[in-house]
Amino acid sequence: MANHMQLLNQAQTLCDKRGVRLTPQRQKVLELIVEHQNSISAYELLDLLRETEPQAKPPTVYRALDFLLAQGFVHKVESTNSYIACNLLDHASHCSQLLICDECSHVEECHDDELAKMLKLKAQQQGFQISHHVVESHGVCQACQMKK
Repeated sequence: MANHMQLLNQAQTLCDKRGVRLTPQRQKVLELIVEHQNSISAYELLDLLRETEPQAKPPTVYRALDFLLAQGFVHKVESTNSYIACNLLDHASHCSQLLICDECSHVEECHDDELAKMLKLKAQQQGFQISHHVVESHGVCQACQMKK
């Protein structure tokens, strides 16, 4: 729980530094994502948000997600159309790798600066400039492997 509070406090500090507002709704959506053990879809977020804000509608969640993505506080897991909290909010290049378990749906974020450099170099060789990247790798996590 302390780690959750640290991430939320860090998000607020970064917003203050950047001159953007972490509104109560944006903060609540971020809290829900941070507290969720696995990746979470926008509609799952909406259901959870409605527990405290019954009037919440899909655009409320999508606007909050757009803000959180733009600030680098969450990642979209494209292959599952879901979201996870970023565990390194002030990472300069904000490039990360996601390890996605196909059995339990757990998503683990990791950062490998060497991999990011290699991808950037390969892109530059093609005349392409990367603004950010998220590499998704699917497989089976250690916990699920041990169940077998």
